[in-house]
Amino acid sequence: MPTRATRGGAIPSVAMKLLVTGGAGYIGSVVTHALLDAGHTVTVLDDLSTGHIDNVPSQAEFIKGDIANVGSVLTPEFDGVLHFAARIAAGESVVKPELYWDTNVRGSLALLEAVRHCRTARLVFSSTAAVYGSSDTAITENTPTGPTNPYGASKLAVDMMITGECGASGLGAVSLRYFNAAGAVTSNNRLLGERHDPETHLIPIAIEAAAGARPALQMFGDDYDTPDGTCVRDYIHVSDLAEAHLLALNAATPGEHKIYNLGTGHGYSNKQVVDVIRAVTGRELPVTMAPRREGDAVTVVAAADKAREELNWKPRKGKLEDIIADAWSFYQNFQAK
Repeated sequence: MPTRATRGGAIPSVAMKLLVTGGAGYIGSVVTHALLDAGHTVTVLDDLSTGHIDNVPSQAEFIKGDIANVGSVLTPEFDGVLHFAARIAAGESVVKPELYWDTNVRGSLALLEAVRHCRTARLVFSSTAAVYGSSDTAITENTPTGPTNPYGASKLAVDMMITGECGASGLGAVSLRYFNAAGAVTSNNRLLGERHDPETHLIPIAIEAAAGARPALQMFGDDYDTPDGTCVRDYIHVSDLAEAHLLALNAATPGEHKIYNLGTGHGYSNKQVVDVIRAVTGRELPVTMAPRREGDAVTVVAAADKAREELNWKPRKGKLEDIIADAWSFYQNFQAK
């Protein structure tokens, strides 16, 4: 069964009043549950365009609204903000870039304006490895940025905005650059996993194909310069991401913008992911090949030494088999109903 979102060692010592933007989405909801388990008071702001109201725990206050209007929600009583509200589909960003500048950049600017007005002390931002692009070696925080799609570019723009705000107003901020989040958790007897509509991520799509909910998995490109010709990614369990957010709240330092990569340091090709899903599910998984998808990086693998050293964080569920087993359990217990 999926793991719990919170474990010992990740609980901040002081309870805080926190705003979570995008807290009805996949990662935002997992972190919201973890924050409540740690004793914090949480308000969730989400427009439910991609999130799900049943992801939001009853202990949290819920406000339906657009991130552009966050100024009407944030007040000086809040101790911090965890910012997840964003569009996240790299492929869509290539054909509809204006949506990503609007939501991700304009929405984040509205948030930073509200943070400055309220003198909010802490901000944890959901950034992404997509700010880097491809790399033949493990990606560190010092790897030059070079996003290959507007999604990554929009997240990089927000990171740059946050750096400027920290210098200008004394905000303490942490950007967490996730590699490929996957898996599921159980929190307060509730299953939390990926259920985007439409789904764009490899593991949940492949699981649907293995379960017979799709005729086949469409794989984009088998002519890349990798051992088996398919893209390589670093997959991180969503419960490990949740723990990093709790640690990041304590790491926020006035006037500083800290950036951490979050990954396992192990890369898996698309074909390897398919093989593991077949093994975990015991199902056939038909695959059809398609041409490369514009905007896809070739190899993206993390070096997360900085997070280990400064946050005392490390992935506890780093095996791809464990990540996929939890995602499969979520699908069987929730999605298939």
